[in-house]
Amino acid sequence: MNNTREVEVVVTGAGQAGLSSAYHLRRTGFEPERDFVVLDHSPGPGGAWQFRWPSLTYGKVHGMHSLPGMELTDADPALPSAEVITEYFAAYERRFDLRVRRPVDVRAVREGEGGRLLVETSDGTWSTRSLINATGTWDRPFWPRYPGQETFLGRQLHTAQYPGPEWFAGRRVVVVGGGASGTQHLLEIAGHAAATTWVTRRPPVFREGPFTEEVGRAAVALVEERVRQGLPPRSVVSVTGLPLNDAIRQGIADGVLDRLPMFDRITPDGVAWADGRHVEADVILWATGFRAAIDHLTPLRLREPGGGIRVDGTRAVTDPRVHLVGYGPSASTIGANRAGRAAVRDIRRLLASESVAA
Repeated sequence: MNNTREVEVVVTGAGQAGLSSAYHLRRTGFEPERDFVVLDHSPGPGGAWQFRWPSLTYGKVHGMHSLPGMELTDADPALPSAEVITEYFAAYERRFDLRVRRPVDVRAVREGEGGRLLVETSDGTWSTRSLINATGTWDRPFWPRYPGQETFLGRQLHTAQYPGPEWFAGRRVVVVGGGASGTQHLLEIAGHAAATTWVTRRPPVFREGPFTEEVGRAAVALVEERVRQGLPPRSVVSVTGLPLNDAIRQGIADGVLDRLPMFDRITPDGVAWADGRHVEADVILWATGFRAAIDHLTPLRLREPGGGIRVDGTRAVTDPRVHLVGYGPSASTIGANRAGRAAVRDIRRLLASESVAA
């Protein structure tokens, strides 16, 4: 028996990018469950925010922009961001009746019949005329490989598994990574750990002065150029640098943010450099970021030789039925909002042109 269901649009993921896209679909006349469906593999609302560590309070979150059509106001900055944003996303889904289906794992997207796409999931198969992929990066933490890694007798963790600063009490910790997560982890852990060591591949770049609209546009343009060329996207913060705020200044003054170059190998009891330096460690914390969770798109053969998907705006250049929202330049919260609107606008044009042609 064929249990394939047909819709005009499938949205995969219900984080900021997916909810923004669903809002714009609804606002322009698409009905949930009839014209479009939102599939999310998480157990509840909140996107990746629901998995953030408790010490990441809402007041520490940089640049969280409200979803379209409903402001996030009067949030207590002392509350965990996971709690604040999860409640906000849940209220948003209810207000706009988005009817997110969860938990649903999207396993593969492949070519169907009649120019349609087949979205194969843990809850059956959907046949759709277009796809908005908003699966983000949280499910693909990046673990670099170094010689001797398998010999380490301590614990290795990734940011995705960060248990909060108290867990590190009395432990010697090596934090790897020069982004926002790495510096936040160091500043939190330093007051609990027996010792901390910070290593990065490149010297960190700290940004003085305000983050102006011009700076933001220039950074996004650089990331956008990479995805237009089919290269894997880099994060916006890798282009803009880290804001030099009071906490960072204090961390530098206290010696917590005293960076060492990347080690060459991992030993059973720590990390070592080619020049003979060795640091003993009980924990290696990899704050090394994430990669786009797009393996389910593999059957469509969208990847370029450079390793990424070539994107123009949000549209996959080799397949106009596929839009990637929250990918590359639209990975920020405000970028995801704008990209959701742009994707829906393009999809409406595509579907209209197909209807005329038919």
